[in-house]
Amino acid sequence: MTHDSILIIDFGSQVTQLIARRVREAGVYCEIHPFQSAAEAFAKLKPKGVIFSGGPASVCDAGSPRAPQAVFDSGVPILAICYGQQTLAAQQGGKVEGGHAREFGRADVEIKAASPLFAGVWEVGGRYPVWMSHGDRVTELPPGFVVVGTSENAPFAIAVDEGRRYYTTMFHPEVVHTPDGAKLLQNFVHKIVGLKSDWTMAAYRREMIDKIRRQVGDGKVICGLSGGVDSAVAAVLIHEAIGEQLTCVFVDHGLMRAGEAEQVVGLFRDHYNIPLVHVDAADLFLGALAGVSDPETKRKTIGKLFIEVFEAEAKKVGGAEFLAQGTLYPDVIESVSFSGGPSVTIKSHHNVGGLPERMHMALVEPLRELFKDEVRALGRELGLPEAFVGRHPFPGPGLAIRVPGDITRDKLDILRKADTIYLDEIRKAGLYDKIWQAFAVLLPVRTVGVMGDYRTYDHVCALRAVTSVDGMTADFFPFDMGFLGRAATRIINEVNGINRVVYDVTSKPPGTIEWE
Repeated sequence: MTHDSILIIDFGSQVTQLIARRVREAGVYCEIHPFQSAAEAFAKLKPKGVIFSGGPASVCDAGSPRAPQAVFDSGVPILAICYGQQTLAAQQGGKVEGGHAREFGRADVEIKAASPLFAGVWEVGGRYPVWMSHGDRVTELPPGFVVVGTSENAPFAIAVDEGRRYYTTMFHPEVVHTPDGAKLLQNFVHKIVGLKSDWTMAAYRREMIDKIRRQVGDGKVICGLSGGVDSAVAAVLIHEAIGEQLTCVFVDHGLMRAGEAEQVVGLFRDHYNIPLVHVDAADLFLGALAGVSDPETKRKTIGKLFIEVFEAEAKKVGGAEFLAQGTLYPDVIESVSFSGGPSVTIKSHHNVGGLPERMHMALVEPLRELFKDEVRALGRELGLPEAFVGRHPFPGPGLAIRVPGDITRDKLDILRKADTIYLDEIRKAGLYDKIWQAFAVLLPVRTVGVMGDYRTYDHVCALRAVTSVDGMTADFFPFDMGFLGRAATRIINEVNGINRVVYDVTSKPPGTIEWE
């Protein structure tokens, strides 16, 4: 990529990804790198500005994280947030102490002097809400710094050195709880660093097509389609770059939602005319899952079978040197995490971990620099139908983890019907795009009911709908009771096998979004 960029140095904050999202939303390319490898990343990326994230460590502790000296030597502008402010102060000759008043949650910052960081956003003398999360604080500023904003418990809430273009905040501008925070980050990248908004999906599409062509040459690529947004966007982008050199393999495990397999086949084979191998492996998967009730065993069974089926079909295609995957930027960040640990356990069957090495194939990952919302924007740029691009996330193991306990065809059919009605009601109410994920779960519980003059003894259906930004945390969607009553009535009346409907009001944490 030829864009001017921002480097975000990660000191381990839970919300570092939000900094990157805000910078990208401002139309500026950025990358996150952990502090341990920040010096190499700085040398390679040659960023025009640097942002220091927050973090859980105490600057006062021996061996706590520090920023590379090369960043300070370079003269580029720096924005340092929370722990970032503290390590910058310590590294530049100031003092940081622990044991002061801890500050977590909302606070008000009072603006004491003007600064380009909040020009056009905050006025001198005004008080503005921000989000604090710190235990230590700066007690003596480095030479050249002045205070331009204070809060009740943070006398150096905003401290700046305009000469060197160093800007530090004790609060977190990247989180939604700081209402004007995105504007401050925009001011930093546009007014202080001086970057243009040239990070667009149209530009990304052009550049990535060139990159794919250079990587692949005249080689063959195979891509595993899951029915989800990521693999679909990756496949359409690669097809635009290399045409018939791409073959898609869609392993239908019999655990999709109603009509989904037909939709995938229709879109790729008919609409885009992309070479597609459709493998109906429902009998194989459902046979292997018979009598299996443990959630992790379900996932592992599905993942292992998927790899075996995919590998067999890829060999039939023959001669493919490249495997395409819909890996996203959060996966990449996770794999080079602050703690240096490995990426999270792969649970989704379509993230075909292990296949590239096993099949001696090189990876083509055209989405690995994108967040989920950017993938959707790229899908729209490529002309994918909105029904495909805007759909809610769907787990790799599919409906297998929405039928707690053992899985049967009958249970899957009952669940599909209930799920279809639920999503239909959500769309009719105009709520689909306001919800991160919504689905039905068929519980391994039967209850007594009365329908007409007859006693019934049927399944309980749980409905789940959550709001979220990235799936890391989530809250239940606050439907009004009228909506829930309509959805429940329809499901009970129209789906044989369900006589009771409940709504899940658990947030994440402590729960997870899915039930298994």
